[in-house]
Amino acid sequence: MHRGKGMKFVGDSRVPAERKPNIPKDYSEYPGKTEAFWPNFLLKEWLVGAVFLVGFLCLTVAHQPPLERVADPTDTAYIPLPDWYFLFLYQLLKYSFAAGPYTIVGALVMPGLAFGALMLAPFIDRGPERRPSKRPLATGFMLLAVASIFYLTWESVDQTDWEAKEQMGAISDVEIDKAAEGYLIAEQNTCLSCHGGELGGASGPKLTQTGLTAEEIAEIAVNGQGAMPAGVFKGTEEELQIMSEFIANLE
Repeated sequence: MHRGKGMKFVGDSRVPAERKPNIPKDYSEYPGKTEAFWPNFLLKEWLVGAVFLVGFLCLTVAHQPPLERVADPTDTAYIPLPDWYFLFLYQLLKYSFAAGPYTIVGALVMPGLAFGALMLAPFIDRGPERRPSKRPLATGFMLLAVASIFYLTWESVDQTDWEAKEQMGAISDVEIDKAAEGYLIAEQNTCLSCHGGELGGASGPKLTQTGLTAEEIAEIAVNGQGAMPAGVFKGTEEELQIMSEFIANLE
């Protein structure tokens, strides 16, 4: 049998005869315009991400998180605040056009339109230019968004009573027995609305470790003191004594 007899050879132009190494194209003719995604661009992204990650890790080690006391659903005097990066949305809900019956406008409609526009930005502005001056619409909307976030955040920080906020959220070393009769009497007489559910203070001073006697506390509850008006306590003499002794023993 002769060599090659009965055999057919088929050629495929899609298969290269010689395999060449995967060498990125030469972009030297277009400096600053484009570059190879692998490894040039991806390596830069990884380096920038690593720098930010190390920075965040250093911050978490150097600064302890500002923890507050355990959440108390019965404390109606507590003013909750979001983290700093959501303060602009919190401030937005204070305006008349985004509050009350229009809360859904400030909570869903306006943020939804803003983030929706951000997602559609690559499809709206499809020009080849990369300079901000050559892309007025994209640049203008981005500057408007950044300015709005900065302004609303600043307004929220400026209008918040941080001293009262820290007082309301302070972690107290005094254990409060909320099932005690004295606590329930204080709750019935709306004492918690000013002094906090943990009695650690809110718009009014704290009622723990006051250093006052039960008689002095009863006198203040009936006749008031400072910004506290007289006649706030509406209970009986017996209830007043129980509540005063309860507060005096919060050491």
